[in-house]
Amino acid sequence: MKVYAGKGVFPGIAFGAAWLLKRQEFVVDESSSVSPEAEWALFQAAKKRTDEELAAIYEKTKAEIGEEDANIIDVQRMILEDGDFLEAVEDLIKNESCRAAHAVAKAGKQFADFFAGLEDPYMKARSADMADVSHRIVGLLLDRRESFTLHEPSVVVADDLSPSETLQLDKKLIRAFVTRRGSTNSHTAILARTFKIPSLVQAEIPLDDDMDGKAMAVDGHKGAVYLEPDEETRNRLETLQGRDEEERRGLERMRGLPTVTGSGRKVELFANIGGVEDMTAALNEDAEGIGLFRSEFLYLGREGPPGEEEQFNAYRGVAEGMAGRKVVIRTMDIGADKQADWLGLEEEANPALGYRAIRICFDRPDLFRTQLRAIYRASSFGTIAVMFPMISSLWELRLCRKTAEEVRQELSGEGIKTGDVEMGIMIETPAAALCAGELAREADFFSVGTNDLTQYTLAIDRQNEKLGRFMDTHHPALLRLLEMTVEGAHKAGIWAGICGELAADPEMTGTLVEMGYDELSVSPAFILGTRKRIREMQ
Repeated sequence: MKVYAGKGVFPGIAFGAAWLLKRQEFVVDESSSVSPEAEWALFQAAKKRTDEELAAIYEKTKAEIGEEDANIIDVQRMILEDGDFLEAVEDLIKNESCRAAHAVAKAGKQFADFFAGLEDPYMKARSADMADVSHRIVGLLLDRRESFTLHEPSVVVADDLSPSETLQLDKKLIRAFVTRRGSTNSHTAILARTFKIPSLVQAEIPLDDDMDGKAMAVDGHKGAVYLEPDEETRNRLETLQGRDEEERRGLERMRGLPTVTGSGRKVELFANIGGVEDMTAALNEDAEGIGLFRSEFLYLGREGPPGEEEQFNAYRGVAEGMAGRKVVIRTMDIGADKQADWLGLEEEANPALGYRAIRICFDRPDLFRTQLRAIYRASSFGTIAVMFPMISSLWELRLCRKTAEEVRQELSGEGIKTGDVEMGIMIETPAAALCAGELAREADFFSVGTNDLTQYTLAIDRQNEKLGRFMDTHHPALLRLLEMTVEGAHKAGIWAGICGELAADPEMTGTLVEMGYDELSVSPAFILGTRKRIREMQ
């Protein structure tokens, strides 16, 4: 038996035959072309066929899984139209006389390496998308095809997985995913949580051909992979698997039930989402609303900011999809670990403490007002609230409210209908928590971003892996700030929620409810488990 470690994406126990997905290593002709125009025409034809293939995968996924999950493929189709990528390929073909396959392979690697080197998890995850798109085009240019056919219940093992590869596999035969690369924010990780398949990323596992077909077990709870598990390990994991199944059946009984404690206290249980494509998972897991719509993902991985219509359609889609249930949209939280190149932000020594979120919005009122217009327009199609990040002072909240009211009046003057929009703030700095009483008198609600509040309180960069053992999410100072926040909110008569990862921490759910928090917003996969813990409270 061999044991390998990885990072769990979705918990659970799985058994299956190891199925090694290894992309073909294409050997491209690196000699100079004699006709750049002919090579460019070949590229254009292969690009068109690639788009047709991805469109077919989109339709298949839409029919089998749903439109929201199928939208993941649109990210790759957008790469096919990315101006920088196309310009790089054209330059290599026409100015450096590269053959089409060589140009695509070279440009694709450059862009994939660039994304892989970024700190922002969302942008880092785009590396796999870029690598997959360029690999597909090269395969077509070389007339080489790849098969993604499973023949038995399998644990899929790969260096990394792209959405198109994942969606081509027969999900009825997938028992688990194990990848050497990837992140918890990758599209494959999102799909694994949607399918509820035990999955690991960043696994320290070799990609040896001789492991193909051998028995493999995956422990998504501990982040462990067992190749040819011995009898004792298999028995132990089978026992855990039985407990998981029993727990899952118990969680299913939570579906449709109110989120109330034994004493009858109601707690709103909402979901965190990163875009329209995540709404299906929130609804499938019985979320009572959306507590955090991370709108910044609309701004990342592109050449310029999204326009008003694009944002309006995204916000309206979620508002209508949630059918009257509350949707809290956070205005763009760009900066720190979420960089948008088109903004031209300067490199900072301490980006988490620097130019980000609402601070950018105040300097770029055009961006801020455009987003607020889209939010207010969408508010007539559902129940929408807006939440401003990185608020530390009363003047910042007042400026946000003033700008929002100007936008509302502007739309009214244009004859555009808007709904009633609650205006709240993220509590993610110690300053905001300490001034909760004053801020609560002019806010409609609070939502605590515990990830940032923890790093600012403990002076620990949460992106620094070396500091993991110092990141104490149960630190007395953090708990005191959480108490001050909810006390300040309730004294002023407004509601307070939690939208950071702490809300899904089994050890903290009870504490947060006992503190008096009115709402908890968690990743969709943790909705039913959190509801069960709350209902078991007295």
